[in-house]
Amino acid sequence: MQQDLRVHSIESFGTHDGPGIRMVIFLQGCKFKCLYCHNPDTIPFDGGLFYKMEHLLRRAVSMKSYYGQEGGVTVSGGEPLIQSKQLLPLFKALKKEGIHTNVDTNGRVLNSNTKILLDEYADLVMLDIKHMNDEWHRKLTGVTNANTLKFAEYREQSGKPMWLRYVLVPGWSDQEEYLHELGQHFKDYKTIEKVELLPYHKLGVHKWKELGWEYKLADVPENTEEQIKKARNILSLYFDNVKVN
Repeated sequence: MQQDLRVHSIESFGTHDGPGIRMVIFLQGCKFKCLYCHNPDTIPFDGGLFYKMEHLLRRAVSMKSYYGQEGGVTVSGGEPLIQSKQLLPLFKALKKEGIHTNVDTNGRVLNSNTKILLDEYADLVMLDIKHMNDEWHRKLTGVTNANTLKFAEYREQSGKPMWLRYVLVPGWSDQEEYLHELGQHFKDYKTIEKVELLPYHKLGVHKWKELGWEYKLADVPENTEEQIKKARNILSLYFDNVKVN
């Protein structure tokens, strides 16, 4: 018996969550609690609404004419792979419909269902690297980065496409030595098609207040153009395709 997916929200015409125009399904629940999260309302596991796989599939198929050559469906979150078992029938059905599939993940979950999803049904993985230094990663997210690095290694061994995403938080994740460390760690990966550098912003601060949570980065300024350029130049030493998103 198929289980429903716990969904936070759906974006019909996403242009920032993978190639082309995409239907983006934001799933509910995350084991990270990133200090800069702009969708903190996706973190609690008891939020969102349950959607049947068939409903999501019909909606995705109805949009096929908008996807063009590059677009498709992205699952994001929260952390979508917490629901990897429930995602399997949806992704299998999407593949049968010829729809490109993408997973935007922090790499926390690598169980048997995740591996099937990655090996058989996920055309692309966008892996969010929060920080290369484990101590800083714990400060930013509350958990270790060991799982994320193991996840990246697994995807690399599969030989299937992956993008890296990195949020540049002034004073927290923009240290030069750790940007170099990121480059050194991943420079020989063959599956990385793109590195997306995401400037830090405060668009979701009001959501923290609505949840009654303290936003601990309130005093952190947004990036200057110089900071973004510097980080991009460092990462470009190691990767051919670094984009600021």
